[in-house]
Amino acid sequence: MEQRLKLHIVGGDSRLRAEASRLAFSLGHHVEVYSDLAELMDLAPREGVIIACENQLASGVDHLLDRLGERGIWLPVIAASHAPDVDEVVQAIRAGALDYLRLPLTEGEIARMAAQIAADGGRHAESRRRMIEARQRIALLSRREREVLQWLSAGCSNKAIARALDISPRTVEIHRANMMEKLGATHSAEAVRLHMEAGLSDRRVPPADPDRSEGPSLRIAANG
Repeated sequence: MEQRLKLHIVGGDSRLRAEASRLAFSLGHHVEVYSDLAELMDLAPREGVIIACENQLASGVDHLLDRLGERGIWLPVIAASHAPDVDEVVQAIRAGALDYLRLPLTEGEIARMAAQIAADGGRHAESRRRMIEARQRIALLSRREREVLQWLSAGCSNKAIARALDISPRTVEIHRANMMEKLGATHSAEAVRLHMEAGLSDRRVPPADPDRSEGPSLRIAANG
């Protein structure tokens, strides 16, 4: 048999949860069920994998992951619905879901899920933990400090950032210093790495900066 899993099935109706539990138990897995996310967060499980059924996905997987992260729950999350389309699956995976299952669950779907979890080896949960922590730290920044971080992450110098934001280089230095202090970063590369780990999409693409002066290490960090 595959790896024994501890599954936390949240959402869906009572019949769906009962059938999913019966099938998972029959395959040797342990199952806990929750009517909604609030019930799961009250118990705050520390091991296993969360299967979030369709009515828990209405606000998006990213919102679901943020709520879990706020409670310090870093377990891998698998989305599940009866008729997922390609766009829903892609968006869920990009947002941080480990997998996307089709309901009702079958032996084949559970076997595929078990193989995915075994291959992941806990890396997904750790990556998501870093993402949520980075987002929480960046949320402490003011709007202008976030803009400075965004342009810094594109490899721009203070002079280029000043031109883009129409402020003085000295003002950029002040925002940058405040930003670094709030993030707890001692070097620009640390701030850039947090921006990357947060996985936040930028609405504007900075222009090429001929005055870059941060050094090769920062440019490499900014480009991943």
